[in-house]
Amino acid sequence: MSVFTAAADQSLCAPLPVLGENVMVPLVTGGEVAYAALDYAASAPALQRVWDDVAAYAPYYGSVHRGAGYLSQLSTDLFENSRATVAEFLGCRADDQVIFTRSTTDSLNLLAAVVPADCQVFVYETEHHASLLPWRDARVTYLNAPRTPAQAVETLERALADREPYGPALVCVTGASNVTGELWPVKELAAAAHAHGARIVLDAAQLAPHHPVDIAELDVDWVAFSGHKLYAPFGSGVLAGRADWLQEAEPYLAGGGASRTVARRTDGGVDVEWHSTAARHEAGSPNVIGVYSIASACKALTEAGFGTLVAREQHLVTAVRAGLADVPEVKVLSLFGDDAPRVGVISFVVEGWNSSHFAAALSAEYGIGVRDGLFCAHPLVRTLLGSDPQEAGECGAPEAVPGELSLNAIRVSFGAGTPDEHIERFVRAVKELVSKGARWKYRTEGGRCVPDRGTTQL
Repeated sequence: MSVFTAAADQSLCAPLPVLGENVMVPLVTGGEVAYAALDYAASAPALQRVWDDVAAYAPYYGSVHRGAGYLSQLSTDLFENSRATVAEFLGCRADDQVIFTRSTTDSLNLLAAVVPADCQVFVYETEHHASLLPWRDARVTYLNAPRTPAQAVETLERALADREPYGPALVCVTGASNVTGELWPVKELAAAAHAHGARIVLDAAQLAPHHPVDIAELDVDWVAFSGHKLYAPFGSGVLAGRADWLQEAEPYLAGGGASRTVARRTDGGVDVEWHSTAARHEAGSPNVIGVYSIASACKALTEAGFGTLVAREQHLVTAVRAGLADVPEVKVLSLFGDDAPRVGVISFVVEGWNSSHFAAALSAEYGIGVRDGLFCAHPLVRTLLGSDPQEAGECGAPEAVPGELSLNAIRVSFGAGTPDEHIERFVRAVKELVSKGARWKYRTEGGRCVPDRGTTQL
């Protein structure tokens, strides 16, 4: 019995309705097919529930805070209620702040801007660039890629024990890898950080859409995530956690909304009193629709039940891994091994194939959208591919030559809106491409491997 046939016996929940689930795309070989969106790790499709909520609010759109009009008052209530919804979704403590940003990248750059001047930051080389790169004004210790969860904790404890002088310290770690999908031992890392007087921020961009995130239970100091990976539209994100560093620092952006009072001085300058609430780092007119869409997604996932969502996703993970295991030419990338718990993110390479060529054939010949490249985690992918993690590389494949090996990988990712058929089609397509080859010729154009429209079917 296949994993797909067995699904009915497991009473798994149905996929959550998402935008674009019935979009038809053309195939280079002729005809068209329903698009299989298997690039959730980059951006998940918006939930239909979220889109409907936003559409219902749109006629009442108004600028928030201080407006006397009805729509402004309504929008302000919606904005602040959304903050409370996100706080509940994340299990925030009573004195935590929820700050709305543009994305995970923006959230972590905000935190990097408020860390104390003498802060020591510890970050694994396995991080996404959003959490690897923002710490430009801090002293940074980059930790080598661990090969087990226990080794991750040991590596951090050793690094923290060796630090001098003993000033403020911050650990930055992902909750689920955007390359391998593997879950990291966040609670154990938080305990190690706190035992050595350090704080910890959790990059939950890939964790929050797939798994419950509870700040208090994990005992992390901050959590960052993006709306566009949580089944909401682009352009909104969250930084939630301890308020003290945020309140003590200069505003991330200076402008209206961040200031409580502004007055001219006799010498011609201005005196500013900044807010001590989340508004301190939310200058300018906020993305009310983006914020509301995050809150809507939080409610939808909570109401669907993470227990059932996780069970169904693990069914899909098992199906993909079993299918890829049937193809000897496929190597799945992993830090912690086959038995490591993971979310619906799997990266792999195919012997004899350039990764960009393989991804292009999946799209052009089967209507399947995956991602190829280094996934904005260059040191990690280089390590997993057995090359020097210090070697330069680019996202994408600027010199992609069909049939020529590359130091890039292919990533398939999925989630609450993925139907079984998309996974079945993907597994079948991988097996057909490896056994029979591509049915079309491809060339490099603009740094991408694309079908050569000047040729005919092979």
